[in-house]
Amino acid sequence: VGAIIMRAIGKVSFQLKALRIFPSNFKCQIRGHRVSPPQNFTGYESIKQQYSPQIPEYFNFAEDVLDVWAEKEKKGEKGSNPAFWWVNDRKQEVRWSFEELGFHSRRLANVLSGACGLNQQDRVFLVLPRVPEWWLVNVACLRTGTVLLPGTSQLTARDILHRLQTSGARCVITDESLAPLLDAVASQCSSLQHKILVSPTKREGWKNFGDLVRNASSDHECVKTRSDDPMTIFFTSGTTGSPKMTQHSHSSYGIGLTVNGRYWLDLTERDVLWNTSDTGWAKSAWSSVYAPWIQGACVFIHHMPRFDSHTVLETLSSYPISTFCTAPTAYRMLVQEDMSSYNFSNLQHCLCAGEPINPEVMEKWRSATGLDIYEGYGQTETVLIAGTFKGMKIKAGAFGKASPEYDVQVVDEAGNVLPRGVEGNLGIRVKPHKPFSLFTEYTGDPDRTAECYVGDFYLTGDRAVMDEDDYLWFVGRADDVILSAGYRIGPFEVENALIEHQAVAESAVVSSPDPIRGEVVKAFVVLTAEYKSQDQDQLKKELQMYVKKVTAPYKYPRKVEFVEQLPKTVSGKIRRVELRNKEWGRS
Repeated sequence: VGAIIMRAIGKVSFQLKALRIFPSNFKCQIRGHRVSPPQNFTGYESIKQQYSPQIPEYFNFAEDVLDVWAEKEKKGEKGSNPAFWWVNDRKQEVRWSFEELGFHSRRLANVLSGACGLNQQDRVFLVLPRVPEWWLVNVACLRTGTVLLPGTSQLTARDILHRLQTSGARCVITDESLAPLLDAVASQCSSLQHKILVSPTKREGWKNFGDLVRNASSDHECVKTRSDDPMTIFFTSGTTGSPKMTQHSHSSYGIGLTVNGRYWLDLTERDVLWNTSDTGWAKSAWSSVYAPWIQGACVFIHHMPRFDSHTVLETLSSYPISTFCTAPTAYRMLVQEDMSSYNFSNLQHCLCAGEPINPEVMEKWRSATGLDIYEGYGQTETVLIAGTFKGMKIKAGAFGKASPEYDVQVVDEAGNVLPRGVEGNLGIRVKPHKPFSLFTEYTGDPDRTAECYVGDFYLTGDRAVMDEDDYLWFVGRADDVILSAGYRIGPFEVENALIEHQAVAESAVVSSPDPIRGEVVKAFVVLTAEYKSQDQDQLKKELQMYVKKVTAPYKYPRKVEFVEQLPKTVSGKIRRVELRNKEWGRS
C-alpha cells in the first residue's frame, strides 16, 4: 500500500493472512455468549511479536494513509464500505468514500492556505459538535501542516479566551452557538486573524465555511511534514493550574494509534466503528479519526444533541455497526434500559475507555447482548497504554495488560519498579528511548513537562497494582486516593460495591475532612427511580452495611449524600475533583 505505509504501519495485506486463520463470519456460541475471534492477530503474545513500527523521517497521515486508501478504492482493491458515515435525528445522512473525503478536504486545505493565508505550523482552533465539517477540518489541517487545537462546544467565553491567548491561534472555526462567545473575546486575542463560521447563515466579521469551500479548487499538494513536527494540541486539565497544552506529532498519533486500530479495536476495512466521544476529547482523535482510518474502516457518527439511551440502542439495532466504543458512564445508562426488544446481531466488538468500568455493568451488558466489553486505558498524552484484547481472559475489575507500544510498570515515588501486588504509580519507561507515541511536551510549560518524569519513567498520575499475570488493576488517580486513619482507600472499589446495590444508579466516592481520621470516605449517590421515595436515613445505613459486607469494612462510606446527578465532563467521566473541592471548601 505504498512504501511509507508499509514501513510505518505495516502491510494491510496482513489482515487477509489473519483472516485465513479466523474467517470473518466465524462465531462461537457459548451459553448465549458471542465470541468473535481476532481478525488481525492470534493472541496477546502474537501482538507483541508482530508490532514493530518503523518511523520514517517524513510522514503525513493525509497523504500516507488516507490518499493510499483512496487509491485502493479507485483500483477496486477495497470493499464498498464508506470511509465516513454520518447520520442525525432527522434521518439525514452523509456518506463519503476515501476519494470523496480527499476531494472535500483538499478544497478546505486551499481555503486555509489560500483565503486565510495560514502557513505550516500555524494554529487552528476548532470548536464544532459532531458534524461532518469537523472531520474535514481535521484532514485539511493535516494537508496544510497547520496545527489543530480541538475544543468542546461546552467551553465558556473565559475558556475560549485562555485557549486563544495561550496558543496564539491565527484561525478559529466554529458554529453559530459559539460565535457570540468568540466575538466577545476576539479583541483581546492579537494573534487571531481569521474567523470561519460553519452555518447556512452569514455573520458580520466572519467568513462563511460553505461559501469558501464551494469556491475553492480541489487541486492541492500536501505539504511535507516531518514525523516529529507538531500536528495537534489538546488542552488537558490537571489538579492544579490552568489547562495544559498537550502536543502530539504527526507520527505519535498518525502512526502510534495503529496499536489501537489494529489490535485493541481489531478493525479491518469491512468494519463499521461507532465511537461516541465528544469532538473536544482526545478519544475522538483516537477512535473517530486515526485508529479506524489506519485500518481502512468506516467511521460512523450519530449526531445527537445529547446522549440518549434509546437513540443509541436503536442505532445499534438499525445500522451495520460492528464495533462500538463508548464511555463506562454511557454503558451504565444503557443497561438501565429494557434492552430485550433490540437486535444486536451486527455488533461484534464492544469497548470502553475514559474511566474504569464496573464489573456489574459489564455483566449486565453481556447478559443483554451476549458480548463482553473490552476495556482500554490511555491518556491524552499517550496512545493505548493497556487494555484487554480479544482472546485474553477478562478479569473483572482489571483493565488488562500493557499494550505493545509501551513498557508499563508500577513504580514508587523515585521511579523504582515495585513487586507484583504492590500499589504504586503507573509509569511508562522512557529511558534509554522515549516512545515515539508519547506526547512531545506541554507546550510553553517546561516545568510541568519535567514534573511528569521520575527516573526512567513517565508517570501517568494514576495509582495501580500489577498482579502475577501482568494484569493491571486501577486504584485511582494519585489525588483521588483517600488516606483515612492510615488506610489507603481507592474510590473505585467503593463505587463498585455501591453500584451492586439495587438502589444505586450511579455513585462517586471522594475524600471528606474528618477531625479524627484526617479524611473519610464520602459517597455521592444517585438513586434508582423506585428508591427515591424511601426513607433516606434508613437507606444510608443500608448502603453502608452493604459496602461493609462486600469489601473491607474500613472502606465503607462514613458519609453518604443523595444527589439528583453527578458532575461530569463532556465525555461522560465523573468529575470527582469537583465533588472533592466541595467537600474541602476549595473554590
